[in-house]
Amino acid sequence: MCTCITWENGAFYFGRNLDLEYSFGEQVALTPRNYPFQLRCLGEMNSHYAMIGMATVMMDYPLYAEAVNEKGLAMAGLNFPGSAVYQEPKEGARNVTPFELIPWLLGTCATVREALRLLSSARIVNLPFSEQVPLAPLHWMLADRKQCVVLEAVKEGLQIYQNPFGVLTNNPPFPYHQMNMQNYLNLTAGSPKSRFGGGLRLKPYGQGMGAIGLPGDASPASRFVRAAFLKWNSRSEKEEQASVTQFFHILDGVAMTRGMVLTPEGKCDITTYSCCMNGDKGIYYYKTYENNRIQAVDMHKEQLDSEKLMLWKIDGGQDICSRN
Repeated sequence: MCTCITWENGAFYFGRNLDLEYSFGEQVALTPRNYPFQLRCLGEMNSHYAMIGMATVMMDYPLYAEAVNEKGLAMAGLNFPGSAVYQEPKEGARNVTPFELIPWLLGTCATVREALRLLSSARIVNLPFSEQVPLAPLHWMLADRKQCVVLEAVKEGLQIYQNPFGVLTNNPPFPYHQMNMQNYLNLTAGSPKSRFGGGLRLKPYGQGMGAIGLPGDASPASRFVRAAFLKWNSRSEKEEQASVTQFFHILDGVAMTRGMVLTPEGKCDITTYSCCMNGDKGIYYYKTYENNRIQAVDMHKEQLDSEKLMLWKIDGGQDICSRN
C-alpha cells in the first residue's frame, strides 16, 4: 500500500509513502543525461533528461519506484493489485513495459502535456524485467506544477484521468476515489456550525470537530480522503525547510506504524520510506521507518552529463541527537 501527493507552496513538491512488508533493496538513484537506457520495444535512449528517485538497481538498471527529472516532471508507481492488466506488444503502438514507464516519460518529457502526447499511442505491455523479476501490478501518478494525471493500465487499455486532488493511493481504480470524495464534502478544518435542526442550539465542545467523520483507517480509500484533507488544509511558510517539514507531516498523517496492518501472511505492512521531491530544485528528500531524520540528495550538485548511474545507500539506524 502507498500514498502519493503533490503540493505547491512557492516551490512544487511531489512525494510518497512507500508501504511494504519488506525492503526491496532500494537506493537513491541519480540517472544522468547520458546513461544508456535500453528500452525493450522503443530502442535505445542514450540522451535524455536527468532524473533522481528511489530505485532497485539490477544489472546496473534503475527500477524506479518514483522519480523527478531536471525539468520538474515527477512520477510514481503505486500498487494496483487485482486491477492492473498489461497487454501484449502491438505493431504500430508505443509499446512500453511498466518498469520502463518512469524513465521513458521523465527522460523524454519536460511537462505532463508533453507526456500525454506520447501516451496517446502508448501500450503498457506484459514484458517482465527478467524471469526472476515478475511485473508488479501498478498504476501511476504523473505531475508537474500545472497538471496532475493518473495512469491506469486496465483490461480496457490505458486509461488517463485528470487528478484535481493531487493524491493517489491504491485499489480501487481512480474513478471510485473521485466519487468517494463526495462523501466527505462537509468536512472542514474550522469550527462546525450546527445544521441538525433549526430549534436546537448545538455547539462544538472541542477543537477539531469539523472533521468528525474523516476516516482514520489504513485502507486505500480512507488514506486517499485523509491525505487530500491534510494536503488541501495544510499551511506552512513558503521557505524550503518549512515546506519540506510540512510535506513530511502530511505523509506522516497516512503512514503505516508497524503492527497496525498485517498482510495475509501475517507480516507487518509499514511505511518503509517517505520521500519529498522539490521539482524546481531537483532535490530528493527522504526518511525511512528506521531513521526519521530527513536526508537529501541534490541532483544539481552532481555531474549531470555523465554516463554512469550514481547511487546512495539508505542509512539504517535511527539518528538520535543526545542533548546531555
